[in-house]
Amino acid sequence: MNAASLSSHRLWAYLQLMRPANIVTAWADILVGFAASGAIAFLNQTLTGSATLAWLLLATTGLYGGGVVFNDVFDAELDAKERPERPIPSDRASRQGAIALGSLLLVVGIVAALQVSWLSGAIAATIAFAALLYDAFGKHHSILGPVNMGICRGGNLLLGVSAVPAMLGERWFLALIPITYIAAVTAISQGEVHGGKASTGITALLFVGAVIVSILALGLLPDYQVLAALPFILLFAGRVLPAFVKAAREPTPDLIRVAVKAGVLSLIVLDATVAAGFASLPYGLLVLSLLPISMILAQIFAVT
Repeated sequence: MNAASLSSHRLWAYLQLMRPANIVTAWADILVGFAASGAIAFLNQTLTGSATLAWLLLATTGLYGGGVVFNDVFDAELDAKERPERPIPSDRASRQGAIALGSLLLVVGIVAALQVSWLSGAIAATIAFAALLYDAFGKHHSILGPVNMGICRGGNLLLGVSAVPAMLGERWFLALIPITYIAAVTAISQGEVHGGKASTGITALLFVGAVIVSILALGLLPDYQVLAALPFILLFAGRVLPAFVKAAREPTPDLIRVAVKAGVLSLIVLDATVAAGFASLPYGLLVLSLLPISMILAQIFAVT
């Protein structure tokens, strides 16, 4: 392999560490938070709204990308035994290089958020800390792990809401939806290598049910249109529930990986559901348009 080919091979490995398909799902979090904050009105009036959204999308790209890179950094020794095909244990990427990349991405995420407001920067810094906590310690705990990861995604949604800082006090509870959902996905993912327990799968299903009920309950808000969200709710349930039911009935590594993949990619559908209710059906479809992009990337890059 010549020098140019080797360099290209290594760049590809570092890109794999970032899990591009998953980053697209993080963009959806920002878009739904942006809609819930009411900032979507500024998109139609001034360039300020567009710049704010662009900075927040860059921020979540850095935060999510950095978080998943450090996931592989902390798991390097374990992956050498259980997932030797991953970039670091296969020597396609160095651990030191991954640390440098992950650090750079997290810094970019925080700095980009600071371009919106100090509050956005503080939320970004909290997300970065929570991601590192999960990578280093949280994921090894059956209860702390799912909650920890859920906080990362809930914080990401609030990062979108921070486009209008005053709305954080009114919309903070929306973070509970991704927290609950990601807790379900993270809980069931704990068996993707050695297999899981039926009880864990049932718990995950209950969490998903709670998420669906919560979305319907948003209809109690005066500015949330359940009818606009209903088609997305049905799509979300149709994508997630069958895979989770199969994994609960037969918690084998293969079925659990299928459930986790469906769960991660369906984050976009979940976000589209909430976004449609707060903004409009077309805006929900705009968020949903990220799904095929993420699915295509998922065929090229690992999701878990």
